[in-house]
Order: sequence, then C-alpha cells, then structure tokens
Amino acid sequence: MDNDSTNANAAVSNEEWIEAVGIEQLAQVFRAAGYRVTAAEQNGAVQLMSASQGVGFAVRFGNVAAGFTAPEASAQTGADALRYLDYTLSCVLQVQGELPADLVASWNRTKRFARLANHGPFLALELDVVVAGGVSGRYLRSTIELWDRLIQEFLLHLRNRPAMAAQEAAARQDPADAAKGDAAVTQPAAGDKATLQ
Repeated sequence: MDNDSTNANAAVSNEEWIEAVGIEQLAQVFRAAGYRVTAAEQNGAVQLMSASQGVGFAVRFGNVAAGFTAPEASAQTGADALRYLDYTLSCVLQVQGELPADLVASWNRTKRFARLANHGPFLALELDVVVAGGVSGRYLRSTIELWDRLIQEFLLHLRNRPAMAAQEAAARQDPADAAKGDAAVTQPAAGDKATLQ
C-alpha cells in the first residue's frame, strides 16, 4: 500500500460514519451547503422543505433505524429524536395541459440516479439516499450537489419538451397532435407549488 492510499484510508477512518440520520442533523448538512431549510409536518410525518434553482423540493424520511437515537435525544421528543436509514429528495410539479408522451420515459432512459414519474396531474422527480451500513458526511454533501445538478438537468429536460412534442407529431404525421404536447412551465409565486403548464 502506498502512502497516498494510507493517508486516504486514515482520513476516511477519522471521519465519523453515519449509519442513521436525524432530521435536524440532515437539515444542518443542507444549511452548511447553503440551502434554507424548514421542517414541516405533512400527514403526521416531518419532512424538510427547501428549494434549488428556484424550484421547491421536499426531503421525506423513510425507514426508522431501530436502536439509533439522535445524540441530543434526551432534549428531544417524537420525530426529532428518531434516526432514519434512508430518505428521498422529491421535486413535484403540477402539470397543466398535456405533456409529450415520451417525456418521462426519455428522462428515465437517459438519466441516472433520479427517477421521473407522472402521477396524474403531477410530475415527480425523486432521488433515494441510503445511509444504512454507514456513509460519511462527505457522501451526504455529495448527494446534495448531485440533487442540485439533477434539478438543473430536469428543468432543461422540461424546456426541451416542445422539440420532443414536434418529433412525436412528425412521427405521427398529424399536426393537430403537436399542439397537445405543447405545455408551458411557469414559475410559482412565493409559497405556491411549482406548476408545469
């Protein structure tokens, strides 16, 4: 083993491994990365709310880690004291109008890490993050950077949808169908959900 590998291994072993993450702990990681984060309760579950590229997103926590509690658990109660093995970063846009039929499939075919799904009037981009087994703080920060990049690519993908709609229309040779695929993205007002028109 050379000195560089030994130094890299020593640096990793000196960094505290995270095997389960708390809500406030993850909120601090986002804040350190420059994000404004607020905790909000929805359907009895606490989630973190933030924004990237002017588009809001949520952090929903998944599986509760048995046997893990937050280090400051003695001063916390309920969800604040729980630790989680995974969480999902989720950006949901409301769809108004029709989207090109291949919009979701083309994203999922050409992009890695985050999946896109159409849920009726909503379009959801989601990225699962697993901490079970142990990850570093650097890993959590890297997933935030990855998420920011994916949202940039997602917005670009949506802006390219008129070209996709035109391709679909040309393939069908029916000009009336091209107008159906022409939806527009609108910037939400403060506090409103993002809308795709």
